[in-house]
Amino acid sequence: MKSILIIDDEIGICESVKLILDYEGYETDYATSGKEGLEKLNENEYSALLLDIQMPEMNGFEVLKKVKNQFPFISVIIISAHGSLENAIKATKLGAYDFIEKPIDREKLVISTRNAVDKSALLEENVEIKKSLLGDGLILGKSNIIKDILLMIEKVAPLDTRVLISGENGTGKELVARAIHNQSKRKDKPFIEVNCAAIPNELIESELFGHEKGSFTGASQQRIGRFELAKNGTLFLDEVGDMSPQAQAKVLRAIEGGKIERVGSGKKIEVDVRIIAATNKNLKEEIAKENFREDLYHRLNVIPIFVPPLRDRVEDIPILINHFVNDITSRYNKPLVKFAKDAIELLQSQKWSGNIRELRNVIERVIIIIDKQFVDKNDLHFLFPEVTSSVDDLMLKSNTFQDFKEKTERAFILKQLNNNNWNISKTAKQLDIQRSHLYNKIKKYGIEKGDGNG
Repeated sequence: MKSILIIDDEIGICESVKLILDYEGYETDYATSGKEGLEKLNENEYSALLLDIQMPEMNGFEVLKKVKNQFPFISVIIISAHGSLENAIKATKLGAYDFIEKPIDREKLVISTRNAVDKSALLEENVEIKKSLLGDGLILGKSNIIKDILLMIEKVAPLDTRVLISGENGTGKELVARAIHNQSKRKDKPFIEVNCAAIPNELIESELFGHEKGSFTGASQQRIGRFELAKNGTLFLDEVGDMSPQAQAKVLRAIEGGKIERVGSGKKIEVDVRIIAATNKNLKEEIAKENFREDLYHRLNVIPIFVPPLRDRVEDIPILINHFVNDITSRYNKPLVKFAKDAIELLQSQKWSGNIRELRNVIERVIIIIDKQFVDKNDLHFLFPEVTSSVDDLMLKSNTFQDFKEKTERAFILKQLNNNNWNISKTAKQLDIQRSHLYNKIKKYGIEKGDGNG
């Protein structure tokens, strides 16, 4: 369940907001001072924070600064009776996700909270990918394709040309975008990211271009869009293939004219931004399906960069393993772990559908669960349970492909539960799913303690 923290010195506000969010299915807690709120943040995990500005002892801006420094993945929504444009801009510059004016509009609160929670989840999901590709500011790898990417970054970074980065999820497209920005003449200016897949279609235009107060239901105040926030810097349009047709048309006009319009306003605003886009989709296929504008594709695709899946750069896996081992053992205060040649070869033979993030998760599981300083191939059997050696049996016992998939999944989950002595929390963490999701799977497949291997 997603957890929300409210920090407001008015207990009536806390309780009314809690009532609304509890009804929407969130687990909600509150604090009536900045100090108490920071203590709760240190003790518990939250997906989003609703924060008042005017509070005694420590105001909301002071709390916001501390939160962004200590808890960078928590999306913060400012709630205030002092809904001035100045406060909204200041909150945005300090890292606030949104700004809601009191009295709080219920619909606006629900929509903003949902989007803030989604953003936090995406940030947490992507952080391991960022760590996995970057080591001391360098993209890791010795493969020719990685060398080519580094050379391309070096060539295009000093220019303002637009770049389109493509590749599967988990390959590190955002890191390539950041590397381009960090080596450009705009490196001291903002790098503003918009995840087009995470923002509902009805809100994407507001996110990109901003809106005027009253321009739509829930627009209780003026909002500055990402184009304006990226002034003189870089705007990164992540998963651009998921952008709505209406937003595509406006982005095209912004690129062509160097001007935007906030939703609900006819005023033109000049914007000077460098645009880098990324996608996990084949945009030529999306154009053929009429899901993506061909003219926008050609505007974005001045310099194409393809980031390969991990299975196509297996020679980089030993380097990545070494980096992960150093990082994970340091974080958990464990002795260094060495992987034998046969263990590395086994890892190099895998498909890695989750790419670099999946590899990092596997190395972390090995370090925590195996708890040995020398890991060989035999130690990795728990990663690849008997389900792989009994595929023929499962196929013979299955009437349909769906039946085969379910039996395979049941066997895999049961194996991990038995390995962990039916510790649900430990197993859920190892499988990289929520405990509630694991409970649902156990119930669905009728898995019981004492079962065999499926």
